[in-house]
Parts: sequence; structure tokens; C-alpha cells
Amino acid sequence: MKKALVTGITGQDGSYLAEFLLAKGYEVHGIKRRSSSFNTERVDGIYRDFHESGTRFFLHFADLSDASSLTKLLYDIRPDEVYNLAAQSHVRVSFDIPEYTTDITATGALRLLEAIRQTGVKSRFYQASSSEMFGSVAPPQGENTVFHPRSPYACAKLFAHSITVNYRESYKMFATSGILFNHESPRRGETFVTRKIARAAAHIKSGLQDKLYLGNMDALRDWGFAGEYVEAMWLMLQQDQPEDFVIGTGEMHTVREFVEHAFARVNLDWRDYVAIDERYFRPAEVDALQADPSKANKQLGWRHHVSFAELVNMMVDAEMDSLEQRRSGVLHPVGQSQ
Repeated sequence: MKKALVTGITGQDGSYLAEFLLAKGYEVHGIKRRSSSFNTERVDGIYRDFHESGTRFFLHFADLSDASSLTKLLYDIRPDEVYNLAAQSHVRVSFDIPEYTTDITATGALRLLEAIRQTGVKSRFYQASSSEMFGSVAPPQGENTVFHPRSPYACAKLFAHSITVNYRESYKMFATSGILFNHESPRRGETFVTRKIARAAAHIKSGLQDKLYLGNMDALRDWGFAGEYVEAMWLMLQQDQPEDFVIGTGEMHTVREFVEHAFARVNLDWRDYVAIDERYFRPAEVDALQADPSKANKQLGWRHHVSFAELVNMMVDAEMDSLEQRRSGVLHPVGQSQ
């Protein structure tokens, strides 16, 4: 039985990846930060008490800011694969807390790579890189496109990406990066624009909210379904040689289009409910991101299947279902079944 260690397992991507790996027969170990409140909603559906026989999913306290905790876990678990999905991943917030963002997103990846190197554990390593690293470079963007990051988050991700390449070349580690373009789902955090829009459409339709405030509605993004993107992560670690891959749909849509589709799903005219708040604009904007996933299509055999419209409908429907469950007294995390 293969073992996998996943950082950021309680996040959107981590929860989908954990489900995917369990379905593949893996024993899955996830890292979570110590907190006075639970933050495991996205993985509650797959969690089993470790006392139960046959349990293959385990959570451990550790942190990317604490190298010793990472080293200890690697010694104890000795995973075949390590997926580094943890980060301070909100782009706008990274301007407010740049030092923390850099410590976790950039130096955290270095700590994990160094822990693998020093322990000598033969783990294949996946780094979650980001399309935000391309920044202001004209689309489409592929593996050979130059980087021009436009936020502390993007700069931190670029360091993590570069240090992964460095460890691959310097120490012959099987270390690969997936440069994933925007990937969303009903499990997206509520402060991210896509979930914010889907949630607002449902709440306004239900009379629980009056207005939705947004920033730059002209930004173009390549949006796909996160549940499909985790397969690409796994495929990268199954190759004979470690390489980096761009993952995306190859299509661009504006934030405005996302809003239009979301409100149309609940039969509302978005123009009656959406207002611009300049506080949501970034100090340095990224105008257009569009993946060129041809390498992943050819070498990994990976392709997206959920369309943009289907993604928007999925997220809005999940919000409407959640509200209906609350009205009926049955509470489930949004997107638990998606």
C-alpha cells in the first residue's frame, strides 16, 4: 500500500486529493495546524477514528513554519509521495500580510524539501505552483513562458517553484511542480471571488442578502473544477522523470461573466444587486491568465471535462442546497458531495 503525505489537506484541493488517493488504495496522512477550533469540514466525510480497523486516513499536527515537525513526520510516516498544497493562498490578503505569506508559501516549501533531503526518505515531491506567477505576461501561458509575479503571494509561489526545480537539479530528487490555473468548487473558501459570487447569488435569491460588492470585474481567468485538477497532481508523480506541467482549461472568462452566469442560475439580473468597491482592487492587477495545457494533455493524458457554465451552476446549486438543508434542520458542509 502506497503512503502519501499531504500538506493543506483541510483545504479545497487537499480534500479532493485525499478522496482521490483513498480511492486509489493509498494510506493518506494529512497535516493540519493546531487551532482552538476545528477546521476539518472538508474532510469530515472521509475521517475515521484511528482506532477503527482498516483506517487509511490520518491527520497529524504540524506546520510549514516548523521544520522539526515536518522532519519528524517524514521519519515516522516514510511516505512514497508528498504533496505540498499548503499556503497562505489569498492573493489580495497577501498584500496585507506579505511576511507571513512568504514564510508559509515560500520558505515552507523549502523547509519541506530540505526535510525530505536530510531524512533521506525516498519520497516523490509535488509542489502546488500557481498561474499567478505569470502575472502581467500576455496569455496564453505555458511551461516556457517567462514569469512576472504581481503580488506577494505570486512572488512567494515563484520562490517555491524555483526552489523545487533547484532541489530536483541539485540533489536528483523526484520533485515536480504543477502550475495550476484557477480551479474552483463548492468547497472553495468563502472569501475567494467565485465562492463569494455563488454564495451571494443564493443568499440574495433567498432574501438573506441585499448586495454583492466586488472589485475588478474585467479580470480574465482560466477557471476549471478543482476535483479534476487533483488527478493531474497524481499523474505528475507517476511519470518516469520529474517535469513541470501547466494545468488549465485553455479558456478565459471575465469575473463579470461568472457573475452573469451565477445570477442567471437563480433567475436574477445581476445588475440590480452588484456594486463595485475599490477596496477589493489589488495594488497591482493581473489582467488575463489563460493556460496552454497541451503538454499535460499529451504527456499525462489529462483533460478537463467540467465546462465553465457547469462549474458556475455546480457552485450556485450547492449554495442553494445548503440553504435548503439549513431550513430543514439538516446541516452538511457546502460541497460535501461534489
